Amino acid sequence: MTTKGIYMTGVINIHKETDYTSHDVVAIVRKLFRQHGTSKVGHTGTLDPDATGVLPICLGRATKFADMLAAADKTYIAEVILGITTNTGDISGEVIQERSVVFNEEAIINAAKSFHVDSRGEYMQVPPMFSAIKIDGKKLYELARAGKEIVRPPRPVVIHDIHVLSFAPSKNTFTIEIKCSKGTYIRTLAEDIGMILGCGATMGALTRTRSGMFEISNAAKLDELKTAADENRLMEYVLALDELLPHQKILLHEEEAVKARNGNAMFLETSDSTVWVCDKKGIIGLFEKDEGKHKVKVMM
Repeated sequence: MTTKGIYMTGVINIHKETDYTSHDVVAIVRKLFRQHGTSKVGHTGTLDPDATGVLPICLGRATKFADMLAAADKTYIAEVILGITTNTGDISGEVIQERSVVFNEEAIINAAKSFHVDSRGEYMQVPPMFSAIKIDGKKLYELARAGKEIVRPPRPVVIHDIHVLSFAPSKNTFTIEIKCSKGTYIRTLAEDIGMILGCGATMGALTRTRSGMFEISNAAKLDELKTAADENRLMEYVLALDELLPHQKILLHEEEAVKARNGNAMFLETSDSTVWVCDKKGIIGLFEKDEGKHKVKVMM
């Protein structure tokens, strides 16, 4: 549901370009939508400044769904550069080691495939120091910039699919496509593939082509949004939550609606486990069935 008034609610599928941080994109979108009274804006999963691709941006009450949308699986296309390792895990960092490369296409394919869930189950991945993960209240990248390195506990992630798209032996590079769970660091995956091959590796270019239901094929670049704002067409890019999450809508009478707004569990006559609970004014929230009752998952 998209509304005007206090603020607008919905999601925009942004195609982030290089040299923008995810926070830069949020700030630009907030500025563009200020004319609609929208100040509440948030993204659904950070992309590094050098990375490109899908970055869904939530507006208004849709920011309450940011974590849910961010939890979706992702698809990436990444360039892997063999023979070098860097302090950041990607080519933007400082080179800390160089090694000779024996470019063996079969070995590369096998190394990549070894991370597939069918081969190893969960992939226990150590997050990079240059990341926004907090340990003891400190972001890892802040510690890394201060020249510190600490032990990071590995975290389970899942590589649902991985395959090599192309090889460039003359450049000691290859390109892979990865379908993975939330929280997977492709930089670390590239480094781990390099370790298996014995020559080290770092990540080159990275593009996120999918984040859950959002595809790069219908993502809008910031220049498109700026033009749309000048032409008063921004609404064309706002995707309604109830269209993105097309669950059944249950309309409540006012007395029941008051209880729902107060966060009470509801007995609803539906076999659907997840539903939009509504009243005559609009959507109250997303409710999920638990022990016979529908309970609030996200309140609007």
